[in-house]
Amino acid sequence: MTPKAEQSRGAVRDADLEERITGALVGAAVGDALGGPVEGYSPDQILERHGGRVHGVVGPWHGERWRTARPIAPYHKGDGHVTDDTLMTHALVRVYARVRDHLDAYAIADHLVPDLMTKPRWIPELQAEALPLHRVFLAEKWLVARLHYGHVDPREAGTGNIVNCGAAMYMAPVGLVNAANPAAAYAEALDIAGAHQSSYGREAAGVLAAAVAAACAPGASPDSVVTACLSLAKDGTRAAIERVCEVARGRTDFESALAPLREAVAPYDTVGPDYRNPSLGARRPSRLHAIEELPVALGMLTVARGDFREAVLGAVNYGRDCDSIATMAGALAGALGSPVPEDWAKTVAGASRLDLWEPARTLAGVTREIFERDVRRRRAHERAFAGMGSPECSD
Repeated sequence: MTPKAEQSRGAVRDADLEERITGALVGAAVGDALGGPVEGYSPDQILERHGGRVHGVVGPWHGERWRTARPIAPYHKGDGHVTDDTLMTHALVRVYARVRDHLDAYAIADHLVPDLMTKPRWIPELQAEALPLHRVFLAEKWLVARLHYGHVDPREAGTGNIVNCGAAMYMAPVGLVNAANPAAAYAEALDIAGAHQSSYGREAAGVLAAAVAAACAPGASPDSVVTACLSLAKDGTRAAIERVCEVARGRTDFESALAPLREAVAPYDTVGPDYRNPSLGARRPSRLHAIEELPVALGMLTVARGDFREAVLGAVNYGRDCDSIATMAGALAGALGSPVPEDWAKTVAGASRLDLWEPARTLAGVTREIFERDVRRRRAHERAFAGMGSPECSD
């Protein structure tokens, strides 16, 4: 690759708030849809199945047998269909639209859980209208079992769930609501995710939200996003991100990064080498471990120099839980301002029967409302603090 091409590929432009929110949410959905059909497989298996790397929307792994072929049945993964990552992301946007303020674990119990349980929606992978609850994974059904049926304190309901990327995969809206304020995004996401996850699964949710918020800042780059993550991340999550991104900086294309990034994250990943046959210690709480998806998404963003297409294709061809990795990579690259390929977005929207742009319009309006409310609250605090004999803050 020539230096000029390298510079062009890595260039991300400054964008306004609406563009960043649209890029992040549409980008996350596109990444999700591209990664769905190859989820659970290795890079070598993907290479053999497709006669090369995946470079766009592809069909189901088992072709026309998708409805009955194990272990995917009955989900139609492929052909541009989004998965539960996007369904949960859009559900969280709807919660923000109802509350129109920052969220906490109680908002998840009061609004997200009923959304999953009571309102039938078009489920692309089922090719039918159904309750979202009937599509989401067991780790997300946990929300309903614990909060609706178990009446557990929402702040603690995530304890006991399998520790995975289930909460992190839909936390991009939290980063967007707190655009350019990673610390606030981290704190809000940790509170929200307490209803769903514990340990490093909850930590990953906070760090992903922080990463998206950092990506929204003017002049942001993959390096600045990773720096923001490392300033907030704790324990194994921090160590995994640091190691994976260190390796990623030495790579210039995703093909050469596939094996090194897996090798870098492996010591922190509890699932083990066989993704479909997890180790006995998989997905249990730990201060030493991390989910695999977030460090690899940040690693692919670093390899791609922020370019959407390269970051998402790297995530997709990595395999394993690649729909969630590509969801995160797509959200981050989109928030940075790297354009989402229009043909991909239109294909995914049409195939999934979803308006991918409406949630972004909704969240942009809500984000501005919340920011204005935050300013008023901050000014009130400044006046109260000044009333205690401290210098009044300037505007």
